Amino acid sequence: MMKAKSLRAWVWIISLGFTPPVDAEVRLPALFSDNLVLQQGVSVPVWGWADDGEKITVKFRAQSATATAHNGKWSVRLSSLKAGGPDVLTISAKGRTLQFTNVLVGEVWICSGQSNMELPMSQSWEPEAAIASATNTLIRLFNVPNLKSDAPTVRLDAAWKACSPDAIKSFSAVGYFFGRDLQNARKVPVGLIQSDWGGSPAEVWMSRESLEINPRYQAEILDRYSIDLKNYQAALAAYEKEKAEAKSNGQEFKKNPPWPTWRPTELYNGMIAPLIPYAIKGAIWYQGESNASRAEQYRTLFPDMIRNWRRDWGQGDFSFLEVQLAPFMKIQEQPQESSWAELREAQWLATQVLPNVGMAVITDVGDPADIHPKKKLPVGARLALAARAIAYGERIEYSGPVYSGAVFKDGKVVLQFDHVGQGLEARDGELKGFAICGDDKKFVWAKAEIVGKTVVVSSPEVSRPVAVRYGWADCPVVNLWNKDGLPASPFRTDDFPLTTVAKK
Repeated sequence: MMKAKSLRAWVWIISLGFTPPVDAEVRLPALFSDNLVLQQGVSVPVWGWADDGEKITVKFRAQSATATAHNGKWSVRLSSLKAGGPDVLTISAKGRTLQFTNVLVGEVWICSGQSNMELPMSQSWEPEAAIASATNTLIRLFNVPNLKSDAPTVRLDAAWKACSPDAIKSFSAVGYFFGRDLQNARKVPVGLIQSDWGGSPAEVWMSRESLEINPRYQAEILDRYSIDLKNYQAALAAYEKEKAEAKSNGQEFKKNPPWPTWRPTELYNGMIAPLIPYAIKGAIWYQGESNASRAEQYRTLFPDMIRNWRRDWGQGDFSFLEVQLAPFMKIQEQPQESSWAELREAQWLATQVLPNVGMAVITDVGDPADIHPKKKLPVGARLALAARAIAYGERIEYSGPVYSGAVFKDGKVVLQFDHVGQGLEARDGELKGFAICGDDKKFVWAKAEIVGKTVVVSSPEVSRPVAVRYGWADCPVVNLWNKDGLPASPFRTDDFPLTTVAKK
């Protein structure tokens, strides 16, 4: 957790997650500290709390804005700012002045999700060189402490830090590699706000109002929580009893405790609500493992989460960039159903139903034995490519091949793709990972070859194919790329029933 700067000297106020007061009655969110980054090109809110009637003046560069506290709150907006700095942000009230120094203006991004976003630089693949070279005063880091809350809160205990080898060790590896590439490409300051928690499902990152919009979530998520909580409490009691019995008998006890139950909305309340309405450019998101058993539900839940954040931030359809799940678990010898494949499809569908949503495919960096693959540099790099194209309008190829259509003819299937870029290619030999089936819906491995901008799939075992799948597995072994160096997303041509319908 980040230590307070000298200006954040009032310990009792810091414990509440506020910046130090101009006097005892004026407070700001912890997001306003030395080293902060303000978003360029938009109206920038600055807000806080004070006694009713208190007059607060905010000054930045040549701008000055004044507000009077009402119902204990105050807020102002700075007009659109140009990238640059460092500058000083000044807040004045009752003849006293507070200054936040070393302030930059640039691009601000939220880095959120579960453990693969949370995984720090120090635990990533061969991190020594990247950490040693991490000094960059144009990148700033803000790490939101883990906090669960039953209701939206404003409390945070953190502060901005300039990027350095020491600061980056405990920061998100995906977030850092994303920010490093983005800063290098855009040549402006970048602020990264890390807000994540390992093992968390998507519904804990949503407000209660957003879950109540869809009636099915009432039964499948909100009502289900009480059932899951009782099951967890029973399992925990049984675990503790078994552990005590083993101890009393002098036996070694190696069994892991049951996984705790997540309360819907608790991380939105504790780790997202306190950030709103801080001006941002977008969000990167690496999550889904904890929703894989309910992948069918994720097809609506995930887009609804994005809508929730966009609605509450009030900045329109800001860019939201996700990471598709990496390969994990046993490599299967034969084609079969897969909850992780269904989750990957749900992730892809979000890019189709919502504007300004991009996806980084990482089928090449998974680990069958580790749900936390350590190679995070390609993940951050691909998210940065997506940001450059989607958020900033650069004309670059940012995605690997994406299935767009199929023609079934003469016992073969001709697959068509978007994002072919400079052309299709098979990495490391012949194409792998394609399966085909006939009317019996029994998939077998298929022969696949690249023909121009298409892939032609067939099998002597299937004379009249009705469907093709690619990479449809928990841990797919696949090698279709474009020549721009980006892997194809797994897909299916069929609409056969899913296996992951949520329980009520």
